[in-house]
Amino acid sequence: MTRDVRTVVICGATGYIGQYLARAYRDRGIDVRSVGRGAVNDATWSDRDRLTRVLDGADMVINLAGRSVSCRYTKSTADVIFSSRVETTAALGQALSRVDRAPEVWFNASTGTIYRDARDRPMTERDGDVGTGFSVEVARAWERELFDAPTGIRKIALRMAIVLGAGGGAVNPLIDLARLGLGGRMGDGTQMFSWIHVADVLRSIDHLYEREDIAGPVNLATPFAVDNATMMSEVRHHLGRSRGVATPAWLLHAGAAVIRTEPELVLKSRWVDPEVLRRSDFEFEYPRLGPALEQIARHTSRGLLPVALG
Repeated sequence: MTRDVRTVVICGATGYIGQYLARAYRDRGIDVRSVGRGAVNDATWSDRDRLTRVLDGADMVINLAGRSVSCRYTKSTADVIFSSRVETTAALGQALSRVDRAPEVWFNASTGTIYRDARDRPMTERDGDVGTGFSVEVARAWERELFDAPTGIRKIALRMAIVLGAGGGAVNPLIDLARLGLGGRMGDGTQMFSWIHVADVLRSIDHLYEREDIAGPVNLATPFAVDNATMMSEVRHHLGRSRGVATPAWLLHAGAAVIRTEPELVLKSRWVDPEVLRRSDFEFEYPRLGPALEQIARHTSRGLLPVALG
């Protein structure tokens, strides 16, 4: 990032990605302000005036707020998943419309799950097919709230693939399965696995901040998606055992009910292509899965890792 950034506001800074971004920006000497539900934040969603003051004068705002989707989609959890994304984005838009000096750009989390189950071709921002189902409806409402917000700030919806990195996030359950000897393919193993290293999430945001000509949805994923069988083989090689028992789809459905999560999180084929990033000459630090997992392995302890279950 070459343009001077003095202040960044991160909404949802307590999650894995939020914590990573906050540390990185503070290491650069940037003032990081946080917005969330607890008093530890600089502003809470319920304090309208304080939220406006925290946003005023910031260079950019990054909204990552939202309840984890690693849970069973009951009526109560589905309502929270939906409201924790849509209502916070709406509150942010209202607050940004009231500031005296608005941020240059508003990054709002979205998800690569907005696209259909894709096994025939990758989904780009330009020609990707939007899918159906609860997760897709959440994503569509989330982005609609962003782009309909009453502010002229440049807006970017970060359609993130599965984010990998040491110390948490989506990789820990995969590592635990491999270390338990259960790291074989899931289902038929042909479903595509689009991913991005957390370091490249940060670098993507830096890049997009500089590119004032880019707005709208942007896919955050490497150009090199792999299928599930290949992904689990790489995880076993770098972080687990040499062999792993495959998990058929019926067992995933049964197991998902036990650990209170949804089987679509591993069975849906997510094939996301970062066309906007590619065409704007963005360079990934970790474009390939193998080196990304090597880096994660160097910073990951032995034994089973903590996993938050829904």
